[in-house]
Amino acid sequence: MVAMARDLLAQDSVDATLERITSSAVELVEGCDAAGILVLQGRKVRTPAPTDDLVIDSDRLQERLGEGPCFDTARSSVRERVFRIPDLTGQQLHRTAFAPQASRLGIGSMMGFLLFTEDEDFGALNLYSRKPGMFTEASELAGWLLASHAAVAFSSARTHAQLEQAVATRHVIGEAMGILMGSRRLTEEEAFDVLRRYSQERNLKLREVARMICEQGGID
Repeated sequence: MVAMARDLLAQDSVDATLERITSSAVELVEGCDAAGILVLQGRKVRTPAPTDDLVIDSDRLQERLGEGPCFDTARSSVRERVFRIPDLTGQQLHRTAFAPQASRLGIGSMMGFLLFTEDEDFGALNLYSRKPGMFTEASELAGWLLASHAAVAFSSARTHAQLEQAVATRHVIGEAMGILMGSRRLTEEEAFDVLRRYSQERNLKLREVARMICEQGGID
């Protein structure tokens, strides 16, 4: 687990970090056949870094139904929310729309852990077994430890990516201003004002306008 935590922090992108999180779940959690991360944006579901098509099928089912354990966990604002369903084939679960359809997908048991919460985007790390009764209290503890390390690694990776994007955006805006200053004989302040007004009039982000100027050598 210590080696895994170091490995997560060593990944060089958000996507690589998410892929390492889900692959680690399959490697480290006893009984786990597949893993994925469900991210909610409103009521729309994204499934980054699934290890198996079973994960995608489960998330699409929950999106369609508007319910399900992963869906509900990702929607929760309680950081330590955990669920464990030992047997999805049990009759007591058939009162929900999700359980019988999930069983037909080939899911025997499930676990999930709230991974992160920020603004309107929520996520859960979800683990699947094709057989019932595979997830124990020990499995839940291992999954919880993984999710705790994963949340830190994910946050670090996303912050790094945001900083890189900010630097790249600043660079492209500066380059676009330089093009405008040279072609139109503008001051730095006047060039930025041209960028800003064009952005507002066309309802485009400033970096998109700047990128267009750099690619085209100017704007009309």
